[in-house]
Amino acid sequence: MNSILIIAHAPLAHALRQCALHVFPDCGASVAALDVQPNVTPEETLSAARITMAQLSDLPRATGVLVLVDVFGATPCNVAQKLVDGVNSKLFTGVNLPMLLRTVSYRHESLDALVARGVVGGTQGVMQVAITAPQNQAKRIKNDQDHHDHQQ
Repeated sequence: MNSILIIAHAPLAHALRQCALHVFPDCGASVAALDVQPNVTPEETLSAARITMAQLSDLPRATGVLVLVDVFGATPCNVAQKLVDGVNSKLFTGVNLPMLLRTVSYRHESLDALVARGVVGGTQGVMQVAITAPQNQAKRIKNDQDHHDHQQ
């Protein structure tokens, strides 16, 4: 099973983890969070991230680690880029709650499939909501991998 590491500006990473635990109480061991503090150097953050990544990789039945960060080019992303190898760990940015929930619910799939699911969950989770009847909502995107999945 894949693990998930969220690295984001404080307090976003821990807040997202708490939301995931609210929906999936059994995911605690496989979802970790690292809040990047404004007064901590990138080197110190990288050191903490390496420790957390090693802990996730050492979990029983661990197959890979998906690293989710908030903003491309910012410190969390720069730190995460030094962690991932592209094979046993993957990285993508723009983490949001729908993305996280999708990855947590499919963490048993391959790492590549998990990345695809996360991107779809994150992008489908961003929409303008009609204030009128539901029939005015946009239709589901045809290229979603699971047409029967209604959970974001």
